Amino acid sequence: MRLGLQLPSFSYPGGTRALRSRLAEIAGAAESSGFASLWVMDHLFQLPEDTGWGGPEEPMLEAYSTLGYLAGVTSNIRLGTLVGCAMFREPGLLLKAATTVDVLSGGRLTFGIGAGWYEREARGLGIPWPDRRERFARLEETLRLAHQAWADDRSSFEGRFATLAEPIIRPMPLSRPRPPIMIGGNGPRRTLRLVARYGDACNFLVLEPDAIRARLQSLREHCDAIGRDVAEIEVTALDEVDMRPGRMTPGDVVARARAQADAGVEHLIVNMPDAWDVRHLELIGRDVIPALEAVAAA
Repeated sequence: MRLGLQLPSFSYPGGTRALRSRLAEIAGAAESSGFASLWVMDHLFQLPEDTGWGGPEEPMLEAYSTLGYLAGVTSNIRLGTLVGCAMFREPGLLLKAATTVDVLSGGRLTFGIGAGWYEREARGLGIPWPDRRERFARLEETLRLAHQAWADDRSSFEGRFATLAEPIIRPMPLSRPRPPIMIGGNGPRRTLRLVARYGDACNFLVLEPDAIRARLQSLREHCDAIGRDVAEIEVTALDEVDMRPGRMTPGDVVARARAQADAGVEHLIVNMPDAWDVRHLELIGRDVIPALEAVAAA
């Protein structure tokens, strides 16, 4: 199993003036500690108060600008949005932004994408927010365009929601054949059908192992229906890790990760409320990541 780190919060000691240096320090520590990937949420407001992350008054950085910065202060770690919202940007502009990060990172982008769910942030900043059915239809259209544009097919794209006369992407991504497409969400019908048809990876949001097994069975069925080998799709999951004193130990994290691996997860991405305290990243690098690598080698 590989281990990734998501940054769900930018409420760091030192406030706004310290964000730049704190982000560089976190990214450097994650890379040197052996994390395989580094992710940011694609949100415009911090998550609602009832999630424990503080609500819209807390800082939240725009995802692709942040990834561009992280690309410049790292060398090897993979980067991505977990996951991008298909509603926030016109699909052609979204692919251009993602391609730019892939190029400037040396081909390290994973293109995370989903239908979105946080209505308040969209309405708050004047972004149209259609119903769930339309959001999924727009997501599928974005996925269709990604496959076309990143195959360097410049023929006009006629969708239900977007028309692109010339979907030219220059420069093309360094990733080949394209940046891996990760589709996020737990829905067994709509989301996993899209994963089977368009995705290189799926991402499950904070599910217990038995629930992941059930979702993977649904994914296998969707793949069987279109004749695709489910083994082509990387299974990732987001989970919560809290290394503050009295919360979790490295052994707890290893046990949690092994349970997820037994359920079929290949790449576990963790939220940490205190990622700014890089001692905790270094602890995971010393006591957790080698243990997971040893299990994989065995």
